[in-house]
Amino acid sequence: MPFLDSHRTRSLSEMRPDPPLSDEKRLEILYWMRLTRALDLRCETLFKQGKIPGTIFSQIGHEAIAVGSSIVLEDGDVIAPMHRDLGAYLVRGMTPGRVFAQALAREGAPSRGRDVNTHGLGDLSLDIIGYVSHLPQSMALALGAGFALRYKDTDRVAMTYFGDGSFSEGGAHEALNLAAVLDAPVVFLLENNQFAYSTPLRYQSRLAEFAKRAEGYGMPGVTVDGCDVEAVHAATSEAVARARAGEGPTLIECVAMRMRGHAIHDPADYVPPELLEEWEKRDPIRGFEEKLRETGALDEATSGAIDERIREELDAAVEWAENSPLPDPADLTRRLFA
Repeated sequence: MPFLDSHRTRSLSEMRPDPPLSDEKRLEILYWMRLTRALDLRCETLFKQGKIPGTIFSQIGHEAIAVGSSIVLEDGDVIAPMHRDLGAYLVRGMTPGRVFAQALAREGAPSRGRDVNTHGLGDLSLDIIGYVSHLPQSMALALGAGFALRYKDTDRVAMTYFGDGSFSEGGAHEALNLAAVLDAPVVFLLENNQFAYSTPLRYQSRLAEFAKRAEGYGMPGVTVDGCDVEAVHAATSEAVARARAGEGPTLIECVAMRMRGHAIHDPADYVPPELLEEWEKRDPIRGFEEKLRETGALDEATSGAIDERIREELDAAVEWAENSPLPDPADLTRRLFA
């Protein structure tokens, strides 16, 4: 892939040595990645059936980033995912039923039917900060959470995500600079997926590697293959360990591709077909499955069992969400801050 090859990506051998992932852990990661993909596709089906009143954002191509990073966190850590980080919501405890209820604008959703898709999907009881639609303002919230965790003298960390387009916004620079000044325990994951809505990278920056900006803020920065879940996991493990040890924030640039349009209404005609074809060969789930089969960790029986588990879970989740009542209009002004 020409764009990826122009980056200095770090391999696992270049990371701080970590114990190798067990086969059990790898299969757990595969389960979360497949669940994310399957839930994403099921939402697309519900939309085409006319059951989703708003829009939906596709996660396809981002599964390795969301799952590989969030699975590193522990209880008490705070996460602020974005609209293509469904895997992070799921790993951190958001059930598929509540995700479907959110898309269907039902009372059982985290926003209790007051919003749709991943807008309003946060749940502070799960230490999940719902993302701010005005990008990249979630970075400031994650910084605030990280500073609070440090102020309380804990070893907990905060993690957040932002896109390559967000990196052109002033809020991103302010959050990164202050995080470094405060030695805040925050891990910033830049999801470089080639397009900010319809704006390609070449119209945003002359840099070939966004992670180089980290040096200007006084923090470590690393670029990894966002389609390689083990590379994402290794880089995030190192960054989280640094944060827990009081060594401050880290910027991780994950190079991937947004395989669908900005949202389901966007056909993405501005993306060259040959570019999508090249990135399709780097599908994060298929690539990880091939690795697991080569090592003997995944066979047909195990693969089929994972798929059957996911089908049963999603069938039950959709049924639960559709049976959840619509919100009562009389409650419209309840639970509002302003």
